[in-house]
Amino acid sequence: MGYIAMIGLEMHCEGSETNSKVFSSARNSYSTTPNENIRPIDMGFPGVLPVVNKKCVENALMVSMVLNCKQPEYMYFERKNYYYPDMPKNYQITQETKPIPVGIYGYVDYECNGEEKRVRINNLHLEEDAASSDHLYDTTVIDYNRAGNPLFELVTEPDFRSADEAVAFLEHMRSVYQYLGVSEADTRKGHIRCDVNVSIMDESLDPEEPSNWGTKVEVKNVNSFGGVRDAINYEIKRQTKLKEEGTYDEMPQQTRRWDEDSQSTIFMRSKIDAVDYKYFVEPNIPKYKLTKEWLDEIRASIPELAYDRKKRYMNDYGLSEYDSNILVKEKKISDFFEETVKLGTDPKEACNWVNGMILSYLNYHMITIDEIYMTPDMLRDLIKLIDDKTISSKQGKDVFAKVLEEKKEPLEVVKDEGMMQIVDESAIEDVVDEVLAENPKAIETYDPENPKALDFFIGQVMKKTRGKANPGIAYKMMKEKLDNMKK
Repeated sequence: MGYIAMIGLEMHCEGSETNSKVFSSARNSYSTTPNENIRPIDMGFPGVLPVVNKKCVENALMVSMVLNCKQPEYMYFERKNYYYPDMPKNYQITQETKPIPVGIYGYVDYECNGEEKRVRINNLHLEEDAASSDHLYDTTVIDYNRAGNPLFELVTEPDFRSADEAVAFLEHMRSVYQYLGVSEADTRKGHIRCDVNVSIMDESLDPEEPSNWGTKVEVKNVNSFGGVRDAINYEIKRQTKLKEEGTYDEMPQQTRRWDEDSQSTIFMRSKIDAVDYKYFVEPNIPKYKLTKEWLDEIRASIPELAYDRKKRYMNDYGLSEYDSNILVKEKKISDFFEETVKLGTDPKEACNWVNGMILSYLNYHMITIDEIYMTPDMLRDLIKLIDDKTISSKQGKDVFAKVLEEKKEPLEVVKDEGMMQIVDESAIEDVVDEVLAENPKAIETYDPENPKALDFFIGQVMKKTRGKANPGIAYKMMKEKLDNMKK
């Protein structure tokens, strides 16, 4: 008998594009210096009051609109009461029960392995993040920089049937957050974390009927997309084994964690032991009305998203779907390409360089487009040097490497390395005539029908010009002269 996986996600994405935190005036920015961006309220000091950051609310509402969610008439916040070392107030300001979150009951269409899929959205709510803990050998230290940062929590229905679908959705949502300009959505900076809910059921049963679903297992705080994939696949395999052994129905609903070292999920607690968070409305933040005018203004400000850019690249620039998908996957990569095209570069040539040399360099050095020395202006200049036949395509790749290695402009590298091609036909003809005069025996054996017969002669021309002669001009000229000699 086969089984169907029922997978739901709780995706937490930290908002990183506001000047201050969601309820605090502390700076909202990533820092490797511990406890640099903090205010008394972030530390849970008594007598301090939260003030709502309007921009954070706007950003959350914008995300909910893209998720096709309904927005409430009034906005509330709640206290989620619990003790945890990195939650100094002993409660978190969030949206959960009686108050309606910024968005409910929506859906998202995304692409997985060439197929369009749809996932239902239960809700999107805005809350404050906790501090971060580092567990050392015999000590735990806490960094409060992250405490109070805006956090978007997105809860899906269990509509994913595989790890591939779940990861494809996460990649899609990362793109949405980036294109909306509400978060860098950088997993390396801890902006994205996931709780993964997995259960399995007999494939003969109807997955639309909740009573047919298996026992839900929640895997907490998975910090990478690769970890999400591995955790889901592990849980499906583990639960399938329990099914086959006949012990699945004895398994309690539980919370587990993903352990990278052992590549397995590890039991933390059963849901019977779950904490009662005793939610109640946050008394220090009065409810406020979301007017139709404000919502319409936010909706009108939604920028072009990745899907729309992809269609534009295909329709306006004639790029393939494959190349367009690569370009729009990361907004900053797409922005780099856009700027290069705006500077007058042919879109297909710009695409080839961005998807080829630039992405290869970024991946090899494990850096972002922000960290590369090459700019859109430099790429435009490099492509122009090739188009003008100042350098060859092969030399262009060498110039690209030199620009990044020596931190120089493309034209400066070309001049310093003496790479400028000879394109003057009279100068190239002099060299061609010289090569022919020096190689009478090679002329005797020249066969016009042999495609490789010219290689020797062109090689001699390039040798005499130290690789500077334009290969196309040299080839055409040499072939005409040799073919005439053989008539």
